[in-house]
Amino acid sequence: MEVTEKSAEGLDRKFLVKVPAKELDEKLVTRLNEIKGQVHLKGFRKGKAPVSFLKKMYGKGVMSEIVQEIVSETTQKAFADRDLKPASSPHPHFHSNMDDVIAGKADLEYDVHAEILPEFEPAEYKGLKLTKPVADIPDADITEALEKIAEQQVSYKARGKTAKAKDKDQVLIDFVGRIDGEEFEGGKGEAHELVLGSGSFIPGFEDQLVDAKTGDDVEVKITFPENYPAANLAGKDAVFSVTVNEVRAPEKVEIDDELAKKVGFESLEELKSRITERIEADYKQLSRAHVKRALLDKLDAAHSFELPKGMVDAEFDQIWQQVEASERDEEDKDKSEDDLKKEYREIAERRVRLGLVLAEIGKRAGVQVPSDELQRAMIDTARSYPGQERQVLEFYQQNPAALEQLRAPLFEEKVVDHILETAEIKEKKVSKEKLMEDPEGDSGDA
Repeated sequence: MEVTEKSAEGLDRKFLVKVPAKELDEKLVTRLNEIKGQVHLKGFRKGKAPVSFLKKMYGKGVMSEIVQEIVSETTQKAFADRDLKPASSPHPHFHSNMDDVIAGKADLEYDVHAEILPEFEPAEYKGLKLTKPVADIPDADITEALEKIAEQQVSYKARGKTAKAKDKDQVLIDFVGRIDGEEFEGGKGEAHELVLGSGSFIPGFEDQLVDAKTGDDVEVKITFPENYPAANLAGKDAVFSVTVNEVRAPEKVEIDDELAKKVGFESLEELKSRITERIEADYKQLSRAHVKRALLDKLDAAHSFELPKGMVDAEFDQIWQQVEASERDEEDKDKSEDDLKKEYREIAERRVRLGLVLAEIGKRAGVQVPSDELQRAMIDTARSYPGQERQVLEFYQQNPAALEQLRAPLFEEKVVDHILETAEIKEKKVSKEKLMEDPEGDSGDA
C-alpha cells in the first residue's frame, strides 16, 4: 500500500492511494480463511471447502467489504500520519475500474481529497477587560407580573341584559363563519367564551362585538391575514353570524395573600420574592449575553487565519435558508441580494472562525461536557417531540454526528465560561431598556 501527497494548496490536501492487486488478494484469502469454518457448502464438510472455491462463491462480496475498509483506513491514516485534521469527511475519487478491482484483476488506485482545519495559535485571553451591563429591577416590573397573575385568576359575572359589552368583558357566543355564502371548516363554535381585547380571534373580530348586548345577533365582517396558517383561508373575506348569549364583566382580583395562595404560595411576600428571583435570573442571562458578545468581538478581532471554504459555505447556506424563509428587516429591504449575501457570508466567516477559536481554547484548557449534561440535553430535545421521545433518544444514541451537534453549543458555553472566569469584568449600571437590547446585532454568534 502506497500513500502519496499529490497537492497541498492552502487548506486543500489531496492524496493518491495505491493498493496492489496482490495485496488485495492476500487480504481476501485471509478473510476467506477466517469465514470458511462458518459456511456450509454442498459437497464439502464444514470448514473443508478450498479457498479457490470460496473465491468463486463469495470473492466479490468479501472483496467489496475489504475495499471499503481499506478506503476508510487509508483515508484516516493519510491525514493522521501527517498530523492533519480534516475539516469535513474526506471523499475518495476512484481511478481504477472497481469491477476489475473487486474481481481481483486490477490494482486499487484512488485520490482522497479534503480541506484540513487551520493551525493557529490562540491569542492570549486571560485577563481580558470586559464590561458587563447590569440593571436594577424596576418596581413596576414586579407590579406588572402580579397584575398578569391576577388577570389569569379573574372570574366573570353576568351583566344585566341591557348592558353593552366593553373591552375586557367576556362574551358567551355562538358563531358560524361563511366565505362567499358557504360555511368553512373550523369556522363554527358554540358557547365560546371570548374576552374582548384579548386578541385571541382574528384581527377585527372582537372590536365588532364591543357594545353588543345579551341576545344580540351581530354580523362580523373580517379578512383573514395573508399569512394565516390555513392556506385556503389566507387573504379571504369572511362573514360571521354571531349570537351573543351573555355579556359578563370581569370581577376585580385583589393582589393580596389570597391571590398568592390561589397560585400556590403562602403569602403575597413569598410570591413577590419568587417573581423577583425569576426576573433577576432573566436579567443575569441578558447581562451574560451582552458580555459574551463583547468577548466574542474581542476574540474575533484578535484572530485572522484561513478558513475552510467548505465550512464557510455550509454555514452560509444555513444562514441564507433562514433569511429566505423570513421577511426582510426594514434595514435590509432596500439592499440588493448580492449585498445581503456578502454581509451574511461575513457572518458565516465570523461564526466559523469563532467556532474554531473556541474549540482550540477549549481543547487546550481541557474543557469537557459532562455526560449527565449531554443526557439532559437529549431528554429536553426528546420532550419537544411528544409521543416520539424514545425514537428521538435512539436517534441520538445511534448517530454520533447528531449527538455532536447537540454537544457543540454546550461545549461552547463552557469554553465561554472558562474564559470569563479569567477575565477582568467591570459591571456597568444601565437602564432596563438598554439591557433588553439584542446583544447579537447583525454579527452573529459563534
